[in-house]
Amino acid sequence: MKLLKLAIISFLFFFLLITGISLFIPSSVRISRAAEISAPKEKVMEQIAHAENWKNWYPGADSLQLLMIAGEPKGVIAVNDSMQGLQITEVNDSTVIAINVGRGSKENHTGWKVMAGGSSTSVQWYMDFKLHWYPWEKFASLLFDKQYGTPMEMGLNQLKKKLEN
Repeated sequence: MKLLKLAIISFLFFFLLITGISLFIPSSVRISRAAEISAPKEKVMEQIAHAENWKNWYPGADSLQLLMIAGEPKGVIAVNDSMQGLQITEVNDSTVIAINVGRGSKENHTGWKVMAGGSSTSVQWYMDFKLHWYPWEKFASLLFDKQYGTPMEMGLNQLKKKLEN
């Protein structure tokens, strides 16, 4: 009985300790990558703002279907059990914003900021994550940069390669 009581108290103590430590991890995380592209801003925006062009540079989009809303392509979606994808919600002259859609997907935002400067155009690709207080979610967010940063860099490099050729 003493051993069971010690095990329960130890489990509670470690759970509270880990939860307390996780509270120091921010609940909003932004992963960001940027690239300089030697192409006009209009050409860059054409690739980013139109979902049908994502297959040319967005990692994995060539195997996804277009998400059609009111007869217009507004993103990409995986046609499987999850039906998860990315839907464009806002486009203006220098920004494109999209959200995750599908069953069980969290409302995370993805965006691109395009800034013209001289002979090149700067593109910043970012992902915003809103986290709950759960310790496993907070500690998992420490790996987001490795998980999402590499594909973002690949996508920006493919976009640069496409537009500079």
